[in-house]
Amino acid sequence: MAPASPQIKPLSGKLYHRELKRLQVELVKLQHWVQGRGLKLVVLFEGRDAAGKGGAIKRVSEHLNPRICRIAALGTPTERERTQWYFQRYVAELPAAGEIVLFDRSWYNRAGVERVMGFCTEEEYREFLRDCPEFERMLVRSGIILVKYWFSVSEAEQERRLRARLADPAKRWKLSRIDLEARKHWDDYSEAKDSMFAHTDIRQAPWYVVDAEDKKRARLNCIRHLLSLIPYEDEMPAPLKLPPRPKGRRPLERPPMTDQTMVPDFYG
Repeated sequence: MAPASPQIKPLSGKLYHRELKRLQVELVKLQHWVQGRGLKLVVLFEGRDAAGKGGAIKRVSEHLNPRICRIAALGTPTERERTQWYFQRYVAELPAAGEIVLFDRSWYNRAGVERVMGFCTEEEYREFLRDCPEFERMLVRSGIILVKYWFSVSEAEQERRLRARLADPAKRWKLSRIDLEARKHWDDYSEAKDSMFAHTDIRQAPWYVVDAEDKKRARLNCIRHLLSLIPYEDEMPAPLKLPPRPKGRRPLERPPMTDQTMVPDFYG
């Protein structure tokens, strides 16, 4: 892996893992608080390609109950979805009481990639900028806790990460033709982001910018900030105690293991 940006002193792995483990325990406490209080938490992760959104989402959700915390990562809209109200398919992903939803990109696709790459009309874009603040105010009035993060990365660091992905067979799936085409439109995306912030950085749902030049710092800072926004308390249940196994059981006659189709032990 290429070294981190020279302007930033790399975070030591020992400190990172120690702090990440501590914060992830706090996220579990937050999960119990959300579930116990019937809260509805929505967190949006937006930003440039390769800004580290996916890694941050993974660390947030890693030790949470997937029945309570789920990730919404919607693909390209279908022909039917293109005829719906723009926000309709995102509404279907919103949480019920006691749930957390992490959006890996969100309705802000319209203000970013759709705007820059010409996937929406000028009228649709302007309508989004008008509707989005009211849509989010409506969500907040309904009782949803809405948190919006923008992961900010420099052009040079983005280029380094894109090249690293191309070189790694396990990460090439993260890149699409659209991502590669977007490299030509850095300034266009900058203008789109500035316009988006000007219209949607509202008091009820402000944008929080995460400096993502260092992925490890970005993850820790984002998680710590998220925890600071919700005044949760530690309501984790007491550890369960394993009861002793019953004694005096008669041996159960079972079919031999050789009657079953076993997966070969490739490493024995």
